[in-house]
Amino acid sequence: MSRWWWPTSSAPSVADIAIEHLLERGVRGAILDLDNTLVGYRASGANEATIAWLARAREAGLQLLILTNNRTQWAAQIARSLDLPYITDARKPAPGAFRRALQRIDVAPADAIVIGDQFFTDVLGARLAGLNVILVAPLAAADPWNTRWLRILERWILRGLPRA
Repeated sequence: MSRWWWPTSSAPSVADIAIEHLLERGVRGAILDLDNTLVGYRASGANEATIAWLARAREAGLQLLILTNNRTQWAAQIARSLDLPYITDARKPAPGAFRRALQRIDVAPADAIVIGDQFFTDVLGARLAGLNVILVAPLAAADPWNTRWLRILERWILRGLPRA
């Protein structure tokens, strides 16, 4: 049985995603979640492995954009520190947020990948917008109050997902 809402693939972290594999699949752009995907919850910046991955992705010609539901000044500051275009207060899983992101980076849906750590925002939203998505493990065990209860349901839903 096909699960249209299932992630296309998974990885332990953004840094573990092979950029060469993305390019071989025709990926030209990546829509990236921020909280617990690029930067751990309440962290002041991205770790070295993530920063190095972003640099390699840019060098490979990938168009990158942060799409986050976070609407704090922190989110904008982190995006600017990573020198990435961004959309805050995206209201994921609404598919319109993903369509706006594609327009900003000028990439067709078939040539894009979404990378995020949450099933109910990143995966479901990407799939509703017709996009492929890589689910990564959260960088930190802690989550904001509004995400904690979803993590319990998420673990139950994704219990059969094989990890890369």
